[in-house]
Amino acid sequence: MPALPPFDRPLRAALFDLDGTLVDTLGDFVAALDAMLADLGRAPVPAATVETLIGQGSEHLIRGVLAATGPAEAVAALEAPAWAAYQGHYRRLNGRRARIYPGAAAALGRAQAAGLQLACVTNKPAEFAEALLRHCGLRAPFALVCGGDTHPRKKPDPLPLQASCAALGVAPAEALMVGDSSNDVRAARAAGCPVVLLSHGYNHGEPAQAAGADAVLDHFDQLWPTA
Repeated sequence: MPALPPFDRPLRAALFDLDGTLVDTLGDFVAALDAMLADLGRAPVPAATVETLIGQGSEHLIRGVLAATGPAEAVAALEAPAWAAYQGHYRRLNGRRARIYPGAAAALGRAQAAGLQLACVTNKPAEFAEALLRHCGLRAPFALVCGGDTHPRKKPDPLPLQASCAALGVAPAEALMVGDSSNDVRAARAAGCPVVLLSHGYNHGEPAQAAGADAVLDHFDQLWPTA
């Protein structure tokens, strides 16, 4: 099984994305968005549409779904009630249809065994990220969880990665970003972190191989493989 590529400096930390990387949460998103749309008197949204909108924060997701299910001129007027409805439904449904990707938990364990500090760096609101990680039994390995509302800017801005590295006491070049999308690659490149993607994620409907990561892995077993 291929190993990780060589990096400029030895790794001291790993920063993991959440949705589409550690956990398949498409079912949660679809259920919460459909409930939101029902509150607004709109028809359900196809899962394939939702999949292309995941990864840039809840605001982007809601605006995209509103644009996909009704007239574009109504999006701005509906954003506030849609946001309130979505937050309530997602809080209730968070984790119910989620599925941990095979090998994710073991990879976190191997990273810890290799002496790496771990952070979860996601555009999901911190409240929902914390709750999902606990629900899936994945919270314990992480020294910190950085959500989409933890800092003023989200990925692909480098700020969440830079702040997480600072909190862990490591240089960005010593922290591997593990994600599933071009957002993760763009944030990592701007922050100065090496980056690998898992091919099983969403990546806005585009192939992960086109995102420009240092490597694209097909399974978590390729992260710090055992002998």
